Amino acid sequence: MKNIIVITGASSGFGALAASALAIAGHTVYASMRETKGRNAAQVEAVVQFAKEKNVDLRAIELDVASQESADQAIRTIVEKDGRLDVVIHNAGHMVFGAAEAFTPEQLLQVYDTNVLSTQRVNRAALPQLRKQKKGLVLWVGSTSTRGGTPPYLSPYFAAKAAMDALAVSYAAELNRWGIETSIIVPGAFTSGTNHFAHAGAPADKERQAEYDNGPYAHLGDDIMKGFAATAPADADVADVAKAIVNVVNLPFGKRPFRVHIDPAQDGAEIVNGVADRVRTEMYRNIGLSDLLAPVVYSL
Repeated sequence: MKNIIVITGASSGFGALAASALAIAGHTVYASMRETKGRNAAQVEAVVQFAKEKNVDLRAIELDVASQESADQAIRTIVEKDGRLDVVIHNAGHMVFGAAEAFTPEQLLQVYDTNVLSTQRVNRAALPQLRKQKKGLVLWVGSTSTRGGTPPYLSPYFAAKAAMDALAVSYAAELNRWGIETSIIVPGAFTSGTNHFAHAGAPADKERQAEYDNGPYAHLGDDIMKGFAATAPADADVADVAKAIVNVVNLPFGKRPFRVHIDPAQDGAEIVNGVADRVRTEMYRNIGLSDLLAPVVYSL
């Protein structure tokens, strides 16, 4: 079945890869990004060229996840053009790297806004349409860092991704009775193939960071990156994340998995998530709300 899909943060990385893969799979894909007429103009042109060369339905659209107005307008445009919206993919995110103490509270707020509040803005724009249709899929691109191995110097990002995961889990139960499915894609640490680490933000308090760099934590940043590189298998391919997203989207209603892990390093997140999700399942059953664990066909 051909789906109408919007994916956030599709100018690069997982988002760009997934948008292209979904289009090749036969779907209509809106690769959303901000500043389509500014700094991302080249990415928009790349989308146009890819669509022509591959003869696929891939479209760039302006959507700044930091703006409710922008999210509302993007979803409105999609529905006006195609009459429906089937899949919302929350992919937009931003990483920062450095000592937790050296980040200002305002920086943590910005990381939270980009990785968490962005999903709320897009949901508030898109979910009325999905609920009206009584069917849809909300797919969240999470991270093994929420429950797997969590090295230091990434705490603002890890904390935000953990919050996003918690939000996704809660949303799942609140959407199932509307006939709207939830899937959480959980990538591991891919140190190459995306700009995730290359474009990571740094602490604003340079003096505080310098105290760490010149003290007992000297060279820790380099050691972390070397460790990541050493644990990643040589054949680790970021395209596997895009393939996993396509596989989930292509599954029929009611057959989509709640979580899919793509973790070449096997850092333990799949085990911990398995336990957490089982506890959630048992709790829902114990309180008589087991129907909230799976989507149902809403016919009222």
